[in-house]
Amino acid sequence: MPTLSQNDTAPVTLYRHPKSGHCHRVELMLSLLGRACRTVDLDMANGAHKAPDYLRISPLGQVPAIEDGEVTLADSNAIITYLAERYGDADAWRGADPVEKAEVQRWLSVAAGEIASGPCAARLVTLFGAGLDHEAAKTRAHALFAVMEGHLAGRDWLAAGRPTLADIAAYSYIAHAPEGGVSLAPYPGIRAWLARIEALPGFVGMARSPALA
Repeated sequence: MPTLSQNDTAPVTLYRHPKSGHCHRVELMLSLLGRACRTVDLDMANGAHKAPDYLRISPLGQVPAIEDGEVTLADSNAIITYLAERYGDADAWRGADPVEKAEVQRWLSVAAGEIASGPCAARLVTLFGAGLDHEAAKTRAHALFAVMEGHLAGRDWLAAGRPTLADIAAYSYIAHAPEGGVSLAPYPGIRAWLARIEALPGFVGMARSPALA
């Protein structure tokens, strides 16, 4: 891990919604790295994420965003990549060789694509009343989970022989998929993988809502 200066030990400010999986992956990464975190919960229902002061930090008005000294950054996958580079063992988290790096990047793309349109979207409908096609989101989630179940056969982690950014980016919405009506019961490999992440030193969970599955 890099040597930290006095400025680097100050808490990172995380702007978030406490039930957002995008925000949780950043909070989880900070905790695994042992970084102090000051959370600011935005009243998104009343437009706090569109306020001019916040748009200077997150120009698209999205959560999460961080302030780390003079650094401001939005987008959860960009943030966890930054945190791994600045405060962690970058090779361990991002990949130690070209194949590992590519595998990590592939799962970051899955997190922004299939996970966002599957288990994340299904949960947005049930928890926040989003006007999305719930059945289509659940179908996409189960299609993804079937692929992941096969991928995890005989392996502990998604991209390498250790936890990487791939696992952090994928964890939150999959762990909370039942809140969106997507059962994890048919996927023992995924459930074992979730348990391995939850056993990591420094793991911190996200607030849970009633499961529908």
